[in-house]
Amino acid sequence: MTDPRALSPNPEALEFLLTRRSRPPRMMGPDTPDDETLQTLLTAALRVPDHGKLEPWRLIVLRRPAIERLATLTRARGAELGIAPERIEKDASGFDTAHLIVVVSFAPKASDKVPEAEQYASAAAVCLSLLNATLASGWGAVWLTGWRATDRPFLTQGLNLFPHETVAGFIHIGNETRTPPDRPRPDVEGLTTWVDE
Repeated sequence: MTDPRALSPNPEALEFLLTRRSRPPRMMGPDTPDDETLQTLLTAALRVPDHGKLEPWRLIVLRRPAIERLATLTRARGAELGIAPERIEKDASGFDTAHLIVVVSFAPKASDKVPEAEQYASAAAVCLSLLNATLASGWGAVWLTGWRATDRPFLTQGLNLFPHETVAGFIHIGNETRTPPDRPRPDVEGLTTWVDE
């Protein structure tokens, strides 16, 4: 009998997806991929669904000096917004320890055919693809957002984003120093509806 699949199965990739786990910033160390490896990860990240080939995203690679500047801005801007001090410190601490962050900016394009929500989904896919490519290559990584992803003064002062851009994700990358325990996962049966006719 002929196998109806057009692609060859990749059990290793499937096993990775079934067991993948993000690494919180506090469980990552200062080592980061070299530029050649990072270029490969970024290339993998951009192989995502993109209706209309609009490329409604950009990548911004932040190294240590830029990240330190953003930690300072997080504290200043958080105080201006009246965010609770403990929340500000939690947000800033992720920048305090990070040595590499890739910002995936959401940069929607004018289109009569592709709504902005669909374009955002493409930017989110870039975040997940980068996260998974990084984890698959043996590095720790986590996808974070929060108030800094949409706060216009933070985006302008900290990242020099254009007025129509926001952040789909801050992808922190580093060497794993501790392995986090797995967490409870969604109940597939409880969240799935089967429709046969």
